[in-house]
Amino acid sequence: MEIITFDQPSIIAGFRPVEDADANALFSSELAALGRAVPKVRRQSGAARIVARTLLGKLGFPPIPILKTRAGAPTWPAAIVGSLAHHDTVAAAAVAQTKAIAALGIDIEPNKPLPKNLMELIATPREQHMYDLRLLQRRDLFVLKEAVYKAYSPLFSEFLEFQDVEVDIRSRSAHVRKTNCTFSIELLISENVIGLAYLRAP
Repeated sequence: MEIITFDQPSIIAGFRPVEDADANALFSSELAALGRAVPKVRRQSGAARIVARTLLGKLGFPPIPILKTRAGAPTWPAAIVGSLAHHDTVAAAAVAQTKAIAALGIDIEPNKPLPKNLMELIATPREQHMYDLRLLQRRDLFVLKEAVYKAYSPLFSEFLEFQDVEVDIRSRSAHVRKTNCTFSIELLISENVIGLAYLRAP
């Protein structure tokens, strides 16, 4: 597992490749919650939880099941906020203590161009004017908006469309207009594109 260093020191994060045996890392309660999920999904879920449990261990927690709420968000120990993510071959997680971070989301995608015809779905008209075509064809805005959604949803219990979130990479912020809520964001680009979104604790 590789630890991710973000500028926000209160957040610890990491990622690892998804391996064939990762489904074996799932607790029985996690397996039950996945129901009839295909083996690929079980492997990805297991890999993300391996990362999350490793990170929680750094905060002093023993290995525990990480289940999901009815809305699909992962559940965390008291006083902890976190997020899980994966694509086909890599899984990631991020955790923090609620005394420092009130909401947290992470997303990861392969460092490849967006599928065709998705740019206008993801980027708002303002973003299409703010950024050059090269950036708009990347997955940067996609992962940042997914991370915002994961941080936002447990707080507001509502779904966000891509057009509901406006990202300003220069100011490292993302604004949700419908609730006038602004998240801090960070973006890491290597073989993967990793987006982080969070709200500091009041």
